[in-house]
Formats: sequence, C-alpha cells, structure tokens
Amino acid sequence: MRFRQTLHDGWRMSAIAGPVPENVAGRDLPAAVPGSTHLDLLAAGLIPEPYLDSAETELAWMHRTDWRYELTFDASAPEEGERVDLAFDGLDTVATVELNGHELGRTANMHRSYRFDVRAALREGANELVVTFRSALEFAERQREALGARPHTNAHPYNMIRKMACSFGWDWGPDLQTAGIWKPVRLERWTTARLARVRPLVTVAPDGSGRVEVHADVERADTGADTGLVLTAEVAGRRVEAAVPAGSDTAVAVVEVPDVRLWWPAGHGEQPLYDLSFALAEPGAAEPLDSGSRRVGFRTVTVDTEPDEHGTPFTIAVNGKPVFVKGANWIPDDHFLTRVTRERVQRRVDQAVGANMNLLRVWGGGVFESEDFYDVCDERGVLVWQDFLLACAAYPEEEPLWSEFEAEARENVARLTSHASLALWNGGNENLWGFMDWGWQEPLDGRTWGHGYYTDLFPRIVAELDPTRFYADGSPYSPGHDLDAVHPNDDDHGTKHEWTVWNQTDYRAYRDNVPRFCSEFGFQGPPTWTTLTDWVHDEPMTPESPAFLLHQKAEDGNGKLDRGFSAHLPTPTTFEDWHWATQLNQARAIVFAIEHYRSWWPRTAGAVVWQINDCWPVTSWAAVDGDERAKPLLYGLRHAYAPRLLTVQPREGRDVLVAVNDTDEPWEGVVGAERRSFAGAVLAEERIGLSVGPRATAELDLPRALFAAGDTKKEVLVAACGDVRAVHLFREDTDLHYDPDALTAEAVAVPGGYRVDVRATSFARDVAVLADRVAPDAEVDDMLVTLLAGESRSFTVRTAADIDPSALTAPLVLRSANTPHAGRGRT
Repeated sequence: MRFRQTLHDGWRMSAIAGPVPENVAGRDLPAAVPGSTHLDLLAAGLIPEPYLDSAETELAWMHRTDWRYELTFDASAPEEGERVDLAFDGLDTVATVELNGHELGRTANMHRSYRFDVRAALREGANELVVTFRSALEFAERQREALGARPHTNAHPYNMIRKMACSFGWDWGPDLQTAGIWKPVRLERWTTARLARVRPLVTVAPDGSGRVEVHADVERADTGADTGLVLTAEVAGRRVEAAVPAGSDTAVAVVEVPDVRLWWPAGHGEQPLYDLSFALAEPGAAEPLDSGSRRVGFRTVTVDTEPDEHGTPFTIAVNGKPVFVKGANWIPDDHFLTRVTRERVQRRVDQAVGANMNLLRVWGGGVFESEDFYDVCDERGVLVWQDFLLACAAYPEEEPLWSEFEAEARENVARLTSHASLALWNGGNENLWGFMDWGWQEPLDGRTWGHGYYTDLFPRIVAELDPTRFYADGSPYSPGHDLDAVHPNDDDHGTKHEWTVWNQTDYRAYRDNVPRFCSEFGFQGPPTWTTLTDWVHDEPMTPESPAFLLHQKAEDGNGKLDRGFSAHLPTPTTFEDWHWATQLNQARAIVFAIEHYRSWWPRTAGAVVWQINDCWPVTSWAAVDGDERAKPLLYGLRHAYAPRLLTVQPREGRDVLVAVNDTDEPWEGVVGAERRSFAGAVLAEERIGLSVGPRATAELDLPRALFAAGDTKKEVLVAACGDVRAVHLFREDTDLHYDPDALTAEAVAVPGGYRVDVRATSFARDVAVLADRVAPDAEVDDMLVTLLAGESRSFTVRTAADIDPSALTAPLVLRSANTPHAGRGRT
C-alpha cells in the first residue's frame, strides 16, 4: 500500500539574486505551499496589492529575481524493499530540487508534474528540502539565444519556456511573472508496484450499453523480482479483473454496463455520473498496492467536418445529436492560480450556465485547469474545448522544447480522459493564422514554428491516449485543407476568429460573414463600478488617467471603445456616463453578433464569445470582472443564448423575423407583431402563425407595413410569441428621440434584499439596475430589459447590506439608453 506524507507546512522563502529591494533582501519569510512568491511577500506586508493602482509596474523587479524555498521535515529512512518518491504536482517554473544536499533534478515546465526517487537521499529524522527558482524571464531569453528568436505577441519571449503564457502579460492581463511551488508536494512510500497512470476511455454502443476501458500504466519498485499482479475496475456494481503479467507494465480492464443513462450538455438533458473505482493488487492479497477512483459519464462526442454545399462544417454532436454551441472562452480565473478555489470555479461555471451556455473553451495561453474545473463542468453539463497550451506565437520544435511539449501533453491528455465534459482537443490558439498573416514567415526564414506540434505530435498523442475525442489542429482552422490551399480563418471552413470588428470596424460588420463556427469574437467594456473604484484610485478618474490606463492592456483600447460606441450612442460628458456607455455598447455588440450567428443554424454551428472571466480588475472583453461581478454583458449573453429567440435579421435585401428554437420540443404559437410609437400608440399590427421544429430555425416574412415607419426616430417594431420578444429600431440611439424621463421607480425591502419596481411611460431601452454602486455585494436578477410604454418590471436585488431603498432608483444606479447621457433634451 502507498503512504503519502503531504509537505505543505513549514516552508520558508527568500530572495537570493536579482534586483531585490532593500526591504525584501536578506529576509527569511514564511511561504505558503501551494503558493507563489508574490502572495508570500504580500502576506508579509512587503509589497503592495499587485492589482492595486500602479503596483504592477512597481513589482517589475520580480521578473529577474531568483528565489529559494526551504523546508525541514521529519521522515524515517527507507525500509528494505520500499520505494520512496518525492512528488511535485507543479513547479513554477525553472527549479532545482535538492534533498539533504543531493541534487534530485531540474525542471523547466510549469504544466507537468515531477517525481524523484529519494531513497539515496532520504535520512532518518530531520530532512532538508530546498527548491531554488531561477528567473523564468532570463531562462526564456537564454533559450531564445540558443534556439533563435521566433515571432510572438508580447514584450517577453514566452514562447521559449513552458510557463503560462499570460504570466508575462496579455492584452487583458498583468505582467506579474509568478514563481513558486504552485501545486501540492508530498513524500510517497510504496512497495512492489503502483499505478503510475490510469486512463478511463468511455464509449457508448449503438444498443445503449456503456463501456469503460480502464488503461493502467504500472510502475514497479525495482526492489526485487517482478511478479504477476491484478488490476480491478468497478462501475455501477460491475467488477472486472485483468491480469498484469510478470514483467509487464500495462493492463486494460474493460467494464460493460448495459442500459446506461446518457450524459448531456446543459439544455439538452441531465448529467448522470457514475463512480469508477480501480485497484492494483497482488493475487489473493487482502489489501491493494494502489487504488483510485474517478467519475465518468456515458456519452459520445463527435465533430462533423464533412464538406457540404457551404464549405466545411464544424458541428459538435453529443450522443448523435447536433448541438449549437453557446459558449465562452475561459482564461485563468485569477493571475495567482493558487487563489482559485473549487468554490470560485463553481460560482464562475454557474454564471456561465445561468447565461444559458453549454461550452467553455480553455484557452491555450493559460493552464490545463485543475480537477475542480473539469469536475464542476461534468456536474453542470458544460462541454470543455481544451486547447494545448500554445498561443499567438511561433514555437521552436527543437530540443529541449519538443520533449517538454510531449511530456506535458501526454500527462494532461491521460489525466483528463475520464471527464464527460471534455469534448475536443485543440492544437493551439491563433498560431496557424499567425503564420499566414502576421508577418512571421520572413523573420522565421525557414525555421520551425510549431507546425509539427499541431500536425504530428499532438494528434499522435491524442490518437494514442484518447482516441474517443476529436482533435483540431488549431483555432481558427480549416479542417482537411493545407494552409496554402484554404486560409485557416476562412468564413466557410471550420472555426473562425472574428476580430476585424473590435480592431477595425463597427459591430454591425458581424453580419458581413456567416462563419461555420465562431470560436472567438469579442468587444471590450470596463469592470463594474465597484471593482474599478476598489482597485483604481486616480483623482480624477478618466479614461486616460494613469492607473486606469495601466488596467487597460489592449492596444489603443480606449480609442477602440470610443469609436465602437460613437456610431450607436451619444457622446458621454462625464466619466460615469462613459463607463455606462462602454459597458452597454459591449453588451449590445455581442448580442448583435450572437443573434446573427444563431439565426444561421445549422450552417453556423457555434458561438464562443471572448471571454467569460477576468484574472484581475481590468477593462477587457470579459462578461464577469476580476472581482466576480457580472457586467451588463453577462445579462446580454443570457438573453442572446436563451433557449428560444426571436430576432430581426436581413435576408436577401429585406428584413425577416427569425425564430430560433434550441429545445427538444416544437415551438408552436402565434407571433403578435406591432409597430408602435415610443409613446405607445399602435401604428400597424399583424398576427402570424409560428411553427418551428426542435433544435431548428424558421424565417417569417413580416408585412412591409410593419417596417414602414412614419417617424423612424420615434417608432419601434415589436414581435412577440409568449414571453419571447424581439425589438427592432429603425435608427441608432444617436438619432432616436427617447424620452429621458420615461421611467418611474420605487424600491422596497424584501427578504434577502430589495425589489425595484420600474414603470415606463414611454419606450425605454436596456433598463438596468447597477446595484453594486449601492452595496459591494449587491446583485440584480436581470438587466438590459426593454419596456414598452405602459409596461412595468420588478427587479430583485440580493444583498446583505442595510441600505436606503431609494438609492437603488438614483440616476447613476437606475440606467437605460434613455438616461441623460443618451439623449436628454431630445424632443
């Protein structure tokens, strides 16, 4: 049997080289493990909060500092026939590990684990363990000198080291280069043999029976003669055994489970999970040598890339049923990874599910996420698109990087096979596109750039270790086509990244193409008011004030924000109004795109917005800010990803009403369509029968009278079927004659918070209660609600704070497109 001694308590750390400030130099400090140097210095009161104001710049000295972690622990010397290993689940990043003066090994990969045989170094009683971390930046610079520079999108050569790319900064992330023991560490004692790796491969047969192939890699203790062993596996009360012959180091135990309950993505069914247990034992032994467990879900996931009349689709099917993907890209949820708890992951994934999402894409510039992340996605029915960890750069294929990529890929592919949520593997982020369009080819001058990883190494590893899942060369990518034959970011083939809109054009340009699957598109907005003002304290606060700009990492980000709303919203006159306008425009832009993409199902098979979350308080593309508060965008996503949707879309030179039914039931009913004045007068109306099949769309031609506005500045088209409604305006807000005093409101206390009753005397668009401005924990149940003249809506604000209810109806809290910055004084 195995005995594990966790080695987390009692660590000390110190800076040993580099441009170390006087208040840190020579200090021997307590160290948290798992943890990082930044968090240790913060706990000791020696550095400011790294996310606060300009602290990121003040901490740049840590980029070139070396650190020593030390631990004294008690242990007994190895017994006869016993194997003793020191196991690190994760070291960040360039480390030398020593035990009692013996160098055990060196590491240079944050994305894999390390195990050292310490029988020769371990002694009875006190043992001294030292882990020395060298500057990851300086290591990467030396690698660049040795291998030759390769293009990348950053100030630092992150493509020369196997460390989280966004640790070196990104266009939404801070340049706070971490170091430390970032995952658990332990001493393991075992005899005879252990389970080095277990890969459950789960499939479902056409007759509905489930099959779990438990592939086990066995490590023997090399302390005597190898003997025959037995691998057992059990699922749903069905137990099987497989022999591990003497001298063998692999075995497969196959469990067949009849009539399994299928696992479905959110919105398509339930997520039953089955307990899988397995053990390795000597024949006839009462106790196993090693054992473990997983949870599995029975489902099939395929991706249809067979060419059709439009090009090459990219349609994910679960259990044989095509699924329109309603998703978001996922980045590390905190730049300091050890602060991301299971509870935090649950909150974030619940926000995604609450916004009607069914997929999260783990982006290639971050990390392979914790078991907690995939467990939670299993439980919630959130499909996971998993990138290999390469992003926006050319990567050398020479040693030592090739071997490091192979080691991390093998470890993580094997680690994640049991998770029902894991849908597909992806070679990397934007690297194929970068090679074709970003001016790489001339500076590369024929040198390697990563193509061998995407087309050889990774697909071979997936085929060997996880043949149940689809592999894509990259994102974006055109399946089945060479790069010089079909561009990897082609509208008609595979996956598409749509960044022309944010970078160059207006968001109305989303309608200019019909991608087969849009795996990235996004628009920026600032964090919520409370998050912003908690971390940025410029006086006065403006879009150009120093700390605010430090928390805006996009190139010309504020310029793009201003140009982005200028065609849609009047120019704000105060920072508070600018903050609301940019948040509102972010939400509108993304809703506009999603409604367009969904209206083209099944030709367009998915929309994965950039991005669901932030890793710190920043102006970014996220729907949830770095302090976990929902921006208006999250509410917009909930509406745009709703199971049923009505949207007015252009088709062949005319506007039509598109009904999208993303449920398993037919949608039958009557659409009531009206053209109204803002004041509420019905100017034209029609009733039209609606019949949409399950998981289908339908186009309805509306009478032209509904579009023939007499006064385009004061009229609106409304089409509704039950509680599903589309609102279509004939001008942009810059030209509309909203009533700036259209809303009356009253707030009252209710159990758990407050109710805000809002009534519209005239058409009011995108009504929102920005509750965090009143209490930091306050959260409203809905936002961006449009009210017709005479309509009312009650909003519920949850908060533990005792507040004056009238604060929730104040002008800077109760907002809409009608409020003063967006049209006061218009007649």
